[in-house]
Amino acid sequence: MNKELAINIENASVRLGGREIIHDMHWQVKKGGRCFILGANGAGKTTLVKTLMGYAWPKFGAKVEVLGHRFGQTNLVELRKRIAWVSPFMNQFTNTESTGLEMVLSGFDGTLGLTRKATAEEIDTAKALMERFRCAHLTDQEIFTMSSGEQVKIMIARALLTKPDLVILDEPSVYLDMAGREFLLEEIRQIAEKLPEVTIIFITQRIEDILPVFSRGMILAKGRIVESGERDEILREEVLSAAYGLPIKLWKNKAGRYWAMLE
Repeated sequence: MNKELAINIENASVRLGGREIIHDMHWQVKKGGRCFILGANGAGKTTLVKTLMGYAWPKFGAKVEVLGHRFGQTNLVELRKRIAWVSPFMNQFTNTESTGLEMVLSGFDGTLGLTRKATAEEIDTAKALMERFRCAHLTDQEIFTMSSGEQVKIMIARALLTKPDLVILDEPSVYLDMAGREFLLEEIRQIAEKLPEVTIIFITQRIEDILPVFSRGMILAKGRIVESGERDEILREEVLSAAYGLPIKLWKNKAGRYWAMLE
C-alpha cells in the first residue's frame, strides 16, 4: 500500500446493468493532487465515481484503494465521511423532502439527509457556508423544489462542512448557466488553492471547465483511459477529436483555459 496515493485502482473492470462499463482500468492520484477526468456522455465517468465510493464493485482480481484503505478490508461507511462527493445527479440517492439546511448539516455524518438533531454550533457552521455559496435563501426550502443549480450549491456547502480529505466534483456545473458556472468555477479554484492538503477530482464533459489548477488528468472514452498525464500534454486536438468523435480545434485564453471549437 502506497501511503503517498489518495487513489489507487488496479486491473478494475466494472459491470452494471448486465454490461461492462469500465474496462481494465489502472489509475493513481497522489495525495493533494488536483486531477480532472474528461469524457463524453457514456464514457464511464459516473461509474468510476460509484466505484470510488464503494457503490459499484469491480470484478474479482481488481484492487481499489482510497485514502489508504483497501476496499473489501475497510469500513466504507466511515471512509465515506472523509470523502465529499458533489454531483447534480445525487438527488436520486437523497431524501428529497430534506430542506437545504438539513442537507448541508448531513455532511457532518456522511449521510444524504439529516438523521438527528443538529447542535447550535453545527447549524451556525452550516449557515455560514450557505452564505458563502449564495444559497442561504434555500435554508428552509425542500430539495425537490430547487433548481439543479441550487441543488449543486447546497451539495458544495455540504461537501466542505467537515474538511474532507478527498473531494469529488462530479460534473458540478452541468446544469448551470454561464454566470452560475463561472461563479462556481471561481469558487472551485479558490478551494483548490486554499486547501493544498485536500485531493480534488474534477469530472466534466466540457473542456472549457478544466481550470489550470487541475494540473493532471485523464480522458475517458467508452470505459477506457484514452490518455493520462499532465494537463497541457493530454489536452491535444487529435486526442480530443478521437475521444469525442468530432473534429475538435482548441483555443487557449489568457487565463490558461482551453475552449473547444469544431473544425
